[in-house]
Amino acid sequence: MPPKIQLLAVLAFGVAMLFIENQIQNLEESRVKLERAIARHEVAEVEQRHNEDAGRELSSVAEKDDMVIIYNRVPKTASTSFTNIAYDLCGKNRFHVLHINTTKNNPVMSLQDQVRFVRNVTSWREMKPGFYHGHVAYLDFSKYGVKGKPMYINVVRDPIERLVSYYYFLRFGDDYRPGLRRRKQGDKKTFDECVSSGGSDCAPEKLWLQIPFFCGHHSECWNAGSRWALEQAKYNLVNEYLLVGVTEELEDFIMILEAALPRFFKGATELYKTGKKSHLRKTTEKKPPTKETIAKLQQSDIWKIENEFYEFALEQFQFVRAHAVREKDGELYVLAQSFFYEKIYPKVN
Repeated sequence: MPPKIQLLAVLAFGVAMLFIENQIQNLEESRVKLERAIARHEVAEVEQRHNEDAGRELSSVAEKDDMVIIYNRVPKTASTSFTNIAYDLCGKNRFHVLHINTTKNNPVMSLQDQVRFVRNVTSWREMKPGFYHGHVAYLDFSKYGVKGKPMYINVVRDPIERLVSYYYFLRFGDDYRPGLRRRKQGDKKTFDECVSSGGSDCAPEKLWLQIPFFCGHHSECWNAGSRWALEQAKYNLVNEYLLVGVTEELEDFIMILEAALPRFFKGATELYKTGKKSHLRKTTEKKPPTKETIAKLQQSDIWKIENEFYEFALEQFQFVRAHAVREKDGELYVLAQSFFYEKIYPKVN
């Protein structure tokens, strides 16, 4: 066979193979699309049957709408800003908001109050779905023999920034209730001066708050500097909390909550960006500490442990965020659902 003919034959064969491969690929894509369409149809039929069964079993939707969220808010972590969003949304999204007001803001409940609180939260049907918030330490509902557990959420903040904010809050209050007289009102000493003079209101022991709030109602949780408390707080954060955000990235926290729990937080992100109450509470007369003051506090073992917990919480939140949202043109967008069901058996008739 002449060389030109051989070359043309090879080229023709190559083109034919590329055409066949392209057709095979198109067929494979069509097969995948068909399988997904069939799967979606089957899921829709299964969900329809489930909804029909649920409708027969329950007399009303309200009876099964019994979700409870507990936000055991740490002081001075932007908790008022976030809670105001819940109050603004509760009417529109049809859920109840309840403030847990403890005597003298004591975060530790007596044993009898623990039992009462657990009983209230689990059996108070008129208040479901419910969003409870207050300055209380974590409480493990599984200890009390009740069915169902609430969903915990929380926000943490850089330990020194949180303490500085609290220090000035006790002296000058905030723009939320500017006329209210604060406990340390009249004390003009700055945070730097307090640390320099060894004052009790800025002592390293005052940093010990976020760990015990997550650790809970064990005595060791409130032993400042306890590594057992640190590990228990880490365990609870990972295993008992749906989501823990950070004050410095509060908008991202709200966005993820809205995507995960639209029953409560639909519209929360837009409200946070545009609402009048989003940044309502701001501590007045707050002066940033000097580098020397920060360095002195960072020498404390208590700061090291509290900061380790904060860094742990921050890393966990950033991990959750990385798998929940994407950034485009400087804006964050929630990712769409990335899974579906297929090969569902037995087949629906």
